Amino acid sequence: MRMMTMTTTNSTKARKQRKARANAPLHKKRRMVAAHLDSTLMREYNVRSLTVRKGDTVKVLRGGEGVRGLESKVAKVELSDCKIIIENVTVAKADGTLKQRVVDPSNVVITKLDLSDPWRKEKLDALKGARNS
Repeated sequence: MRMMTMTTTNSTKARKQRKARANAPLHKKRRMVAAHLDSTLMREYNVRSLTVRKGDTVKVLRGGEGVRGLESKVAKVELSDCKIIIENVTVAKADGTLKQRVVDPSNVVITKLDLSDPWRKEKLDALKGARNS
């Protein structure tokens, strides 16, 4: 019997792919919460996309009125839903209160990276150096 990971199915059925994505373990969902980099960052780090982290500045490319074009910091990353919460992106509830709106990471582009984590900074510097050699 062949061992199969939950994120890569052999099925072409969308239903089974969605199920595998929803039931994936958190260490694999972490890779799914990735977004493209801005063109300047793409040239600098020689990579197209990175995982989104709290503190990164992102620009919303797709979404409803009032959301599209907004540029703000990531407040929280929801690994269980594979979504991100961005500061100042809210939706009005029926009673008039504002609630934070979740955004899919595929609908944003990273414009500024949070390099406060030394491990992440080291990894990105290695990507930058790989281009020069």
